[in-house]
Formats: sequence, structure tokens, C-alpha cells
Amino acid sequence: MSQEKHVITRKIQLLIDSDNKEIKNAVWETLRLWRFICFKAANLIVSQFHLQEQLKDMLYLVDGIKVKLANMVQDEAGILNTSSLNTTYQVLSRNFKGEIPMAILSALNTDIRARLGHERIAVLKGEKSLRNYKRTIPIPFPATSFANINRSDNRKYYTFSLHGLNFRTFFGKDFGDNRITWEKALEGEYKLCTSSVVFDKGKIFLLAVYQFSTDPAYLKKEIVAEISLSVEIPMIVTIGKARYEIGNKEEFLHRRLAIQQARRRCQMGSKFNKSQHGRKRKLSATINYSDKEKNYINTKFHSYSRAAINLCIKHGAATLVLVNQTVKEGTAKEDQFLLRNWSYYNLKQKIEYKASLAGITVIVE
Repeated sequence: MSQEKHVITRKIQLLIDSDNKEIKNAVWETLRLWRFICFKAANLIVSQFHLQEQLKDMLYLVDGIKVKLANMVQDEAGILNTSSLNTTYQVLSRNFKGEIPMAILSALNTDIRARLGHERIAVLKGEKSLRNYKRTIPIPFPATSFANINRSDNRKYYTFSLHGLNFRTFFGKDFGDNRITWEKALEGEYKLCTSSVVFDKGKIFLLAVYQFSTDPAYLKKEIVAEISLSVEIPMIVTIGKARYEIGNKEEFLHRRLAIQQARRRCQMGSKFNKSQHGRKRKLSATINYSDKEKNYINTKFHSYSRAAINLCIKHGAATLVLVNQTVKEGTAKEDQFLLRNWSYYNLKQKIEYKASLAGITVIVE
């Protein structure tokens, strides 16, 4: 089998690498300024792109104006003095140069123009509206922006700088593979691509994007794994004569219903809570349960899908078949209980994602 390229994103918390309060405030102020400029620049790119697309349809212009929007060096009918991609970059440079590193705006321009190019036909047909970016837009950083990457003496974190702003990583307990993927990128096994910085509840996070190749030579085309999904037993994996049950009803369904009942009891009892500090205090118990069911299901489905893919890898199965899945989904749509409590799409999505990373082909019957 040929090597396949994959792209994954990992969310890593960043801490400002300084104990000086003034420096920390300055870093926060700079990041907020860069984010605001990215917000304005993103919508400016969309406007320029839309203007260029619509210019040729403006019937009230004289014929001499209605010519190709292409580089005049490459096309004699073109009226642009540069490439289409570079037109928006020049506009950004004229408006924001000196306020923000141009590497950030270049990465932003490339990303947005690529997205707009993919959506161009749908927008022209009226099937999709133009993108509109909010003030919470991520700040993109190309791989070349990461400088002075060093590991601490106690090997607990890494330090690096982004255009003069110093950060250090915070992996926490790291139940996932954030540290592993970061170190693989430093070793050259993974390639660090254009990533971005976001703010979430007063914290700074790096959405690190990695590209890597897999060579599933250990998989055999003649071996096929079959998986049956259900709300009773989340997964039944059959590979040849081997049969595995992943999860059970007591662990999955009963626990999920217990969380729902606990939240309902909190809602019913909230009217008897004190309201001295308003709505927040009265609904504090209910708010604590707002994401518990979602987080529990996501955690379980990640565990189930990982166990299933590990079994496929162990047996060398190159193909994974979800047996009778289409029929089961149709039945679930007609049953309110199943529709509410069997998140088949979530589980199927996680299986397909992990299978693609391992080079396994997924077939849905």
C-alpha cells in the first residue's frame, strides 16, 4: 500500500513564559490587538474576493473595463498587475503593515482564499452565503513563526517564541497524545503546519496542526472486520472467528440515563433554591450538569472506537464494515428513545476518523 498523508489538530494550553505582571499584560494586549486586526483583515479579504467575482457581471461598465481579472503578465486580457491571491495580500499590507507581523496576515490570506475558492460555486448559485468572521477569530501562525523551541530541565514543558512573544506549553495530566505529537514534530517524524492561537475562558490555547504519513503495510486486504453498533452493547467486533464485545448496557445506557435524571432533579429543585444573587445562583446545580452527559458520551465513544481500531490493527484487518448500520439508523429515527440516547453519528464519526489515521477502509452497509 502507498503512504497516505493525514492532518490532525491538537489543542495545547500555553502559558506566558514570564513572572513579570507587566510583561504578561503586554503579551495579552498584543495578542488581543493581533486578533482584532485578523478579524478586520479576514472580512476585508472576503469583501475583496466578492468584489473581484462580481466585477465582470456589472453590466453598466463600459466594454473596455469588462476584461479578465488575471495577472496581465500571464494573460494579455488581464488587468491585474499581480496574481489574484497577491491582490488581497497587497490590500492587507497597505492597511495593517507595521501593526502586526505580515507572516500572520499571509497565513490568514492563504487560508481564507482557499476556503473561498472551494465555496465559490455554491456562493454564486446562492446555495451558500459569504463567510462572515467574528472578533473571536483564531490568530494563524505559520510553522516558520515558531522560534527558539527548547525543553525545560525537568522535561515537563517546552518554551518557544512567536514573533517576540515568549510562551511555554502546559500539557497537564495529558490523557491524550498532545505531548507525544509535539515531540514527534520536533523530532521530524511529524510536520508542524500553519497553526493558530485562540482564547478560551481567560486561557491561551495553541491549535497545533500536524501532517504525517502512514504506511499500513501491516494490514492485509483479505482480512475484514465487522462491527455492529447498538444502544444495548455499544460495539460487537467480529474478525474471522474472534468476537469481541466493547462496552455494555450497564456502563453506557444506564449511566447516561442516570445523568439525565440527575439533571432533571436539579431542574425541578431549582425553584426552591435561594435567589439572592439572581438566576446564576438559582440554577447553579443545573449548570453543573450542562455538559456532563456530552462529556461522558464523548469520552466513552473515544474509548470504544480506539479499542475497536486497535483490534483491527492487531488482526491486520484492512477493511472495516459497519454491519446493517443504515437500517439501524432508519429505525432509530422513528424511535424517540433511540434517537435521544443512541448517538450513532458521533460514534460512527470517531470510528471513521481513527480508521483513516490507521489506513483502514470503512464501509457502511
